[in-house]
Amino acid sequence: MTLLKRSTAEAFGTAFLLAGVVGSGIMAERLSAGNHALALLANTLATGSVLMCLIAALGPISGAHFNPAVSFADALRGGLPWREVPAYVVAQLSGATIGVAAANAMFGLPLFFVSHHVRTGPTLWLGEFIATFGLLLVIWGCVRSGSPFIPFAVAAYIVAAYWFTASTSFANPAVTIARSLSDTFAGIRPQDAPGFVVAQFLGAACATLAFGWLAPINAPGVDPVLLPHIGGPDAAA
Repeated sequence: MTLLKRSTAEAFGTAFLLAGVVGSGIMAERLSAGNHALALLANTLATGSVLMCLIAALGPISGAHFNPAVSFADALRGGLPWREVPAYVVAQLSGATIGVAAANAMFGLPLFFVSHHVRTGPTLWLGEFIATFGLLLVIWGCVRSGSPFIPFAVAAYIVAAYWFTASTSFANPAVTIARSLSDTFAGIRPQDAPGFVVAQFLGAACATLAFGWLAPINAPGVDPVLLPHIGGPDAAA
């Protein structure tokens, strides 16, 4: 599968993921009558569901990263060539931005409007580190064992992490940046995003190093994350 097709799949997947995250957040806020717990529950279930479906559908094409931290970790481990990381990250950021614009437009809001939702401080940064560390631990464990339940495991972890982390588990730099462009339930102030992104990359790197010690995998035999791609990185379509 060519890099163009794989990065396009990453863009589509990240776009629909963000449409799911932000769109369900807007709908939940409008229907919950101020009940934040109910709104978060609705947002959580929608996010987990769309993520599970997207991984199952697009995983065989691109690996279904939809997340720069996952692409970085995959490259760190030897599954994704470093030369291909920029294409994946650009696709993910572009897709995330389009997904947010689509969600805002569907609910009659401006395509982009800066969020004022305050999310900052050591407790939330720790939450993002833990959320991303756990996400990569789940991914590596499933890939290492060849589990056929990767879409379910990853989605279930994200659903749970929404509730056990103080930050509500963004665990994704593309998601974080894109959510700063929607002043809604799922938003985050632009000035708060860098702290989240740093914590996410640190969590991904630490989880990858830790799992590399727990269950070493030789680079020549490494499997791409999340699911095996169709053909090699340089294979023709």
